Amino acid sequence: MLPAREIRCPYCGEPVELQIDDSAGDQDYIEDCHVCCRPIEVAVRIGFDGAIEVQTRADDAV
Repeated sequence: MLPAREIRCPYCGEPVELQIDDSAGDQDYIEDCHVCCRPIEVAVRIGFDGAIEVQTRADDAV
């Protein structure tokens, strides 16, 4: 089972649950908000101890 992280959409503020594939290592990808359908940039970093850090931002942010 993949670990899940709840984030808030940077556009509409609604909670969005992301399934994180921690076996893939560090990742950068786009995930659409399940509520407003806008693109969210997701950056996943896996620490040496297996800790998962997820950062998100609006795709149109500079």
